[in-house]
Amino acid sequence: MDWTWLLSASAFAVAMSATPGPNNTMVVASGATYGFARTVPHMLGIAVGFPAMLVVLGTAGLPLLTDPRVHAVLKWVGAAYLLRLAWAIARADPDPAEPGAKAGASGRPLGFVRAALFQWVNPKAWIIAAGALATYTGGAEGASLAATLGLAALFGIVALPCIALWTLIGVGTARVLRTRQAVRLFNLAMAGLLVGSLVPVLGE
Repeated sequence: MDWTWLLSASAFAVAMSATPGPNNTMVVASGATYGFARTVPHMLGIAVGFPAMLVVLGTAGLPLLTDPRVHAVLKWVGAAYLLRLAWAIARADPDPAEPGAKAGASGRPLGFVRAALFQWVNPKAWIIAAGALATYTGGAEGASLAATLGLAALFGIVALPCIALWTLIGVGTARVLRTRQAVRLFNLAMAGLLVGSLVPVLGE
C-alpha cells in the first residue's frame, strides 16, 4: 500500500459509490418521499454495510466470489428482494413532516439494519466487491488484510457523502414536484429504474 495504491483505490471507490445503482436509486426515492432526516439510517446502513461486506469477503469469503453456485443463488435472491423494494417504492407516499416532502405519507423508509444486510443481495455490490478485492488486495491469490481493511475504510469514507448527495437530489426533486401525485409518479419512475437495473444481471 502506497500513495499510488491510495489514489487509485480512492478513485475507484468514489466512482463506484457515486454512479447510479440500486443503493443510489433507493435513497433518491427515499429522500423524495420521506425527506433527508428519515433517510439517514438507510444511508448509514449502506455506508457501514458495504465496507463490512468487503472485510468479510476479503478475509474469509474469497471463494464465494468465484463459486458459480453462489452467484446463481445470490442473483435470484437479490432479484426477488429488489423487486420487493421496487414495489415498496412504487407504493410509497410522501412524508408531511419533512421539509421537501409532500403530505400524505404512508409506509416507512428502509432502516439501518435492512440497508446494511441488503448489500449481500445487491448485485452491484457483489460486482464492485469482486473487482475491488481482485484489483486492490491480491484477490484469489490471497487477500492482504491491510489492503482489505484499507479498501473497506476508503469505501466507508467516500460512500456517505456520495449517498448523501443522491438523497439530496431526491429531496430537491420533492421540492420541485408540487403535488403528492407528482411525487408518486416520480417514485414509480424510480421503481422502474430499480427493476431495470436487474436486466443486465439476469441476462448473464
